[in-house]
Formats: sequence, C-alpha cells, structure tokens
Amino acid sequence: MSQNNMLAMILAGGRGSRLLDLTNKVAKPAVSFGGKYRIIDFPLSNCANSGIDVVGVLTQYESVLLNSYVAAGRRWGLDSKDSGVFVLPPREKADEGFNVYRGTADAISQNIDFIDNYNPDYLLILSGDHIYKMDYDAMLDYHKEQKADLTVAVRPVPWKEASRFGIMFADESGRITEFQEKPKEPKSNLASMGIYIFTWKSLRKVLLADMKNPDSSHDFGNDVIPEFMAQNKKLVAYKFEGYWKDVGTIDSLWEANMDLLGRRSELKLDDPAWKIYTDDVSALPQYVGPNAVVDRAYITQGGVVLGEVHHSVLFTGAYIGEGAVVTDSVLMPGAKVEAGARVTRALVANDVTVGSGAVVGSADSDAITLVAKRVKGEE
Repeated sequence: MSQNNMLAMILAGGRGSRLLDLTNKVAKPAVSFGGKYRIIDFPLSNCANSGIDVVGVLTQYESVLLNSYVAAGRRWGLDSKDSGVFVLPPREKADEGFNVYRGTADAISQNIDFIDNYNPDYLLILSGDHIYKMDYDAMLDYHKEQKADLTVAVRPVPWKEASRFGIMFADESGRITEFQEKPKEPKSNLASMGIYIFTWKSLRKVLLADMKNPDSSHDFGNDVIPEFMAQNKKLVAYKFEGYWKDVGTIDSLWEANMDLLGRRSELKLDDPAWKIYTDDVSALPQYVGPNAVVDRAYITQGGVVLGEVHHSVLFTGAYIGEGAVVTDSVLMPGAKVEAGARVTRALVANDVTVGSGAVVGSADSDAITLVAKRVKGEE
C-alpha cells in the first residue's frame, strides 16, 4: 500500500454506447486516444504518479482486450511485489444468468473482500473514461484536512452539458450542502468529475446496507451519495482547475484530440514531470512525403502523409495517400485515407479505410462524422 494507505478502484465496466461503433468490440476505457494512448492510461498514470501502488480495475463489457492490457502493470510501473494493477470482473449473476455489476456502487460492494485484504484507510474511486492529469495525493491531503467522510473532485462545466453530470452545491467552507444526479434542469454547473475519496470505514458500512436494500439501484450518484447526505456525513468539494474531459461521446472524444493541437495545450502529453505511461508499440518513424502539405498536425510514429493534412491528429500507423486532403479530423490507429479522398470534421476508426476519391464529412456539419466501416472509393 502507498504511504498514505489509499487504494484506488477504477470503474471501467460501462458499455460506452454513446461512442457508437467504437465500443462494439472494445470497452470504452480501451479506446485509443492522443496518437498512441488508450483512455485508461490516464487514470492509471495518475495513480502511478500520485504514489498509489495498488489499483483495482473493474471491467465488464467487451473486456477481453482491456483485461489483457491492464493486467500488464509494468506499463505504469505497478508490477513490484508491493504493487499491482488487478483486473476485477463481476462475480454475481444477473437474471439473465451472466455475471454483472448492477451499478457503480455494486462494483465496489462485490469487491469488499479485495479491498479489506489491504486494509486501507481511504478508498479512491475513479471513472475509467476521462482524459486528465491529476495529483490524487493532493486531493487526499485536502480530504484529511477537512476530516471528511467523502471528498468529490468538482469543476464547472458549460451549462448546456450540466445535465449529463452529478451537480454539487458547496458553501464557502467547501462543504457540499446539496446534490443533484444528472438533473434535467440543473440549478448549478459545478459538476462532479466522478473522482471520489471515501474514508473506507464510512463507505464500507453504507455499502453493506445498500447491498441488502431491494429498492436501491446500487449507484453512487443515485444511492450512496444521497445516503451519506441523509446521515449527515461530511461531504466536501475539491475544486480541480487543470484540464479534464469526459470523452463519453464521439464529439467529445474528437474535441479532446483536437485540444492537443492548441498552441498552449493544457494536457501536455510529453511532460516529463507527469508522464502518461502506455504500451510501447514498435513502429517506424512517421514519414512526410516530398509533396505533402502539413498544417498544425499531430502525427504519431508510423504515420505516413503523402497528401495534405490540416489541423488533424494521426494515430500510430495512420496513412494519407497522394492528393488526399484531411482537415479537422482524427485518424485512429491503422486508419487509411487513400489517394484523392477528402475527410473533413470526422473521426476515422481503427483500421478503417476511406477509399480513393471518396468524400467524408463536411465543414458545415455541427456533429462529427464517425467513419467506422470502409468507405468505397472510385471504381
């Protein structure tokens, strides 16, 4: 255990249905991001950088790739005899007969024995599908200073997006006085980031009662946090001011990748002081042809550009053929845009080809075009 005696649990079992065809065969936390990373790299790297050495990853849907990926704890330096990343699939059967986590709180409840084995004072609970860099140790210091039962990381979000989040109300001292879970008409835009530090004894007691409650949905937002408030436990808001993005939709995933192109990007994936660890993939260096045009592009190793690329992100092994033009787009690993094709405001999924001369997306479209199947080109 870490010197602060805190264990981390990453909730990585969601269906990711709003990411459409990207998550048909791959769990959302295993979706690629930022050229060579996967989304799950961010909370795991944050744990490693924060000195947390025991991490449970709670997996469920389409988890084969994710399970094998996170089981290699060496990627994040969490593979010594005193540390590790542990894959924790569900153990309880649903009515349909297969194992399932019934809710976010149930995912923790089913693993109380795993947590008790380490006897932590504090439990850090994280969402596995957010892009950000954060020092959890600093958040724990705040939790201790406040003598809180629960500390929730929060930040303002655009009002139009507030209904997607748990909304918090905090007084001048930082104490949370009211909570709305994904309200249709939010009264505030101070959103929960899905990052919680619980004093374990307090949470354990509430979880045991929640497990026996037939009327509970076994969810942190709907059940556990309201119960903490009903019991007058101390809940405090920890205001986070760095970069953070919930990448639960195609548009938000595209936006987060586009943010890497900003001249003053807050994310800084190459910051040696807060490294984002990932799988080292063997690939040739990127190649930009003699007639290529490159304008503000993020090109990862193995990328090949023979045509034009403007304000776009190319992942490992992405290819742009001669005469092709890619603008305001994201090409995921192995994506190909063949000669003469035009791709605009689009996200091209892993290993998908846009055929010669094809036209995908539009500069006038409000939504980002997801290209998840081969687009036929000129015959």
